[in-house]
Parts: sequence; C-alpha cells; structure tokens
Amino acid sequence: MGLRDLVLMGTIYGTLPLAYLRPFYAVLMWYWLAIMNPHRLSWTLVHQPFAQLSALVMLTSMLVVTKERKELPITPLTVTLLLFCAWMLITTVFAIHPDWAWRQWDKVWKIMLTTFVSLLLLNTKYRLIALTTVATLSIALFGLKGGLFTVITGGNLRVWGPPGSFIGGNNEIGLALIMTVPLVLYLMNITPYRQVKWGLLVMVVTCVFAIVGTQSRGAFVGVVAMGLFMAMKTNNKAAYILLGAVLAVVAFMFMPESWHERINSIADYKQDGSAMGRIMAWRMAFNLALDRVFGGGFEAFSPVTYMMYLPEVGPRNTDAHSIYFEILGEHGFIGLGLFLAIGILSLRTCGKIIRGTHGRPEFDWMNRLAAMLQVSLVGYAVSGVFLGLAYFNYYYCLLAIVIGLKLVYDRDVACAEPKVLSSQPQQSAAAVRADSGPPLPPFPERLSIMTMVPLMKAWWHRL
Repeated sequence: MGLRDLVLMGTIYGTLPLAYLRPFYAVLMWYWLAIMNPHRLSWTLVHQPFAQLSALVMLTSMLVVTKERKELPITPLTVTLLLFCAWMLITTVFAIHPDWAWRQWDKVWKIMLTTFVSLLLLNTKYRLIALTTVATLSIALFGLKGGLFTVITGGNLRVWGPPGSFIGGNNEIGLALIMTVPLVLYLMNITPYRQVKWGLLVMVVTCVFAIVGTQSRGAFVGVVAMGLFMAMKTNNKAAYILLGAVLAVVAFMFMPESWHERINSIADYKQDGSAMGRIMAWRMAFNLALDRVFGGGFEAFSPVTYMMYLPEVGPRNTDAHSIYFEILGEHGFIGLGLFLAIGILSLRTCGKIIRGTHGRPEFDWMNRLAAMLQVSLVGYAVSGVFLGLAYFNYYYCLLAIVIGLKLVYDRDVACAEPKVLSSQPQQSAAAVRADSGPPLPPFPERLSIMTMVPLMKAWWHRL
C-alpha cells in the first residue's frame, strides 16, 4: 500500500467520526467522496465502499444528534423532485429489462436519498458556502490536472476522468468542468485573500484547457453557451468577456489540427458515425416513449429495444447520448416533463433570488451564488443535449444548494424586513439557528497556520 493510499484511508476513517459531533460534516464527506471519487485515484482502495460508508454515517449521525432541528423545505422544486423519484420507481416496476433496471434504480435512489437528507441540514449561509466549495473543488482539481496535461501534451491526447465514476469518460468530465467553472469564479469573488484568488484564477484557466482537451464536441458547444450566458449574468461584464475571449483565442490556437477537424465535424454531422449514432438513439427513444407510457425503464437502450422500436438499424448497444432522450426513453413523456420542470424551476428559483437581492449588499454573497448556479445549470442543460448524464450526482448536489439557498433567502428576507404588526422584526427559529455559534473573527491579512486556527474553529461551530 502506497503513501497516497495510507493518507487517503487515514483521512477518511479518521475524520468520519467527527460527523457525530457535526452531522453536516458527513454531508460534506459524502459529496466529496461521491463526486470526486478520490479512492479511484489510489492503487489499492479502488473498490472500497467509502461513499456508502459516509452515507451510512450521515444517516446515523442525523438520528443520534437530536439537538438540531431538521426540516425538509417544501417548495415547488422539492415537490417536483419527489414526484420524479416516485415516477422513476413506477417505471422501474414496468421496465423492459427488470433485472438491469432494478440494479440501476439501486444506484439512483441512493443519490436521491442523500440529496433529500442533505436538504434537512442545508439551512445556513456557511453550510451553503461549505458545500459549494467542497463540490466545486472536487471537480476543479481534475480541471487543474487535465489542463496541465493538455498543455504538456500539446492537446494531442484526451483528458479523462477517474475510471469507473460518473465522470470517467472524456465527454462526462467535460460536462462536469463546464458546470464547475462558474462556481470557481464565485469562490474567487468571495475569498478575501489575494493569493487564493490567483490560485482559483489558475484553476479557471486550466479547467478551460481541460474542457478543450477532452476533445468532446458536446462539451465544446456547452462551454460556448456557458461562457455567453455567464457574461450576461456577471456584474463586471467587460472583464469576463475579455477573459473569455483571451482564453478562447489561446486555446483555439494551441490545439492541434486533429482537434480542429473533430470540432469542424459538428457542421457535417451526416458524415460522422458518432453523430448519426446519437440520432438513431434519439429516434428509438422517441418511438419507445410513444408506445409505452412508462417508457422502457432504466437501461432501456439495448439491442432488444432497438430491434423493437427501430429495427432498420439492427441490434445496437449504444447509450442515449442525451440527458433528455435518456429520460424520454427510460421514463416516457411524463418523466421527461418532470425532468424539464426540475430544470426550469431551478433556473426560476435562482432568478427570483437574483432579483430579490439586487442592490442589497448584505445579500451580495447570495446574489452571486444564485447567478453562478444559474450559469452552471445552463451549462448542464446545453451540454446535456449530447451527453447522457441524467442521474449525475453533481447536478443533484447543485439542485440541493439551490433549494437550500431559497430557504435561507426566504428566511433572511423575512427577518430583514420590518413587520406591520410589530415594532421590531422577530427572528424565526431557523434564523436563530443560523446566527448560533461564536462570531467569525476578522480575516487575517496573510494566510498561516496560526492565523487560520481561530477562523477554522469558528467555521467548525457554524457547521
């Protein structure tokens, strides 16, 4: 067992017991292990069930620690997400391939369960920022590594994610990085340290090079859409447009001729076998949804279903290559409607928060987070047209942050505004919990172990 394995194992097993002091710590640990999959980068810990272990600790710590009130936010987005989960269970019962479908359902319901469990605790500013930081850096580190790899290899080799994970393929890691770039910029905006800002800016640049280095055409379309939308949502539009233009020109000139040929094939999709394979999969999914109200259930894209609903192409065994047609083929038009409603409601929720906090300095952190979440969700929606990641745990983590942000927004706005029947505004129980713990000490001018200890201690109590 190598040193990397020992450090990783010691970190996980040594810190999980802290969840019984602060249950939200288990939420952070689960998302770190589930999104980043650090054990898949080790030599001997690849098959260790660390994510399942952290989920078990998270559930048990919620039962053991009873001093904190736990409440599920009831919003249109939460209700729609619950309905989507229920509908996926129903379609699994009527699946074309029951054995395959139940195995996939076993993975999906765990993602949904931990999403709702995290919502029980995601109720303060500090927890929202902490989860955003953990989820963002879990992906951004691959962008840092992949961007450097692209530069070193001259863009001749593709960037891949950790094998056996959601982001193992080049298309998948490209989509994840597109969702991550706006959130790295958000962290760069809220940090008070210049050296941290420069480090995060380096991460943004390397993430862009890593996206280009995946040589994924879907990711290329997604990063263009994400960049344009982000320029619209930021306050300093000129700076972001200039940064984006410089990165685009440098990356475009840096990449080899093989990359340009692959990107140019987007316009000539009829001559590209991969693109035509996507269209065949989409046609089959549409025919399947027309014939079956419940769709084909999980793992419906198989040679059998191709022979049933698109026999002219023969028995194919290809993925849906689209989050929308993946949902359509596996869960029918009702499932697709619920999936689209989740995306639309999340964007509308962010939009409401942005409008409600505009021009209010005390809610600037919330305004910026909602804007960057909106950009990340748009990046997922656009890139997802060509990539099959409908059950991506990172996406549902961002949805949880959106719901938690709406809860904090409603609570804090109600507390900030004076009530008509009272001379002084009264804080709700949730607001009292949000203000509990020692006050945060002022940020030190320079980062060091001695100056950061008081700050880390105060953050620990806030979590």
